[in-house]
Amino acid sequence: MKYMLAIILFPIATLSAASPFEGADEGAGSALHTDKCVACHESKYGGEEGSAIYLRPDRRVNTVSQLRTQLTACTTQLSLDLFPEDEDNIGAYLNNHYYHFETP
Repeated sequence: MKYMLAIILFPIATLSAASPFEGADEGAGSALHTDKCVACHESKYGGEEGSAIYLRPDRRVNTVSQLRTQLTACTTQLSLDLFPEDEDNIGAYLNNHYYHFETP
């Protein structure tokens, strides 16, 4: 009976989509977003915590790759002093709250 249960549950577990930021710390990403991103986004786009930038119909970010590229561009252009893992943490936060991209 144990084996039958495992066989039934295995396919269900494999159907869930993985996060493209697997292993990232969303809590740390939220704090970094507040500290490094919000002021600029609020001043340029408005919305609560600068959220209008993520919700606008003509947003630049429509894929995981574009999100990663935009995070790196902001880090570089604004000298934000973020490590790649910091960008992943912010990416996890943004993805879970705004974009909802999935890894196939």
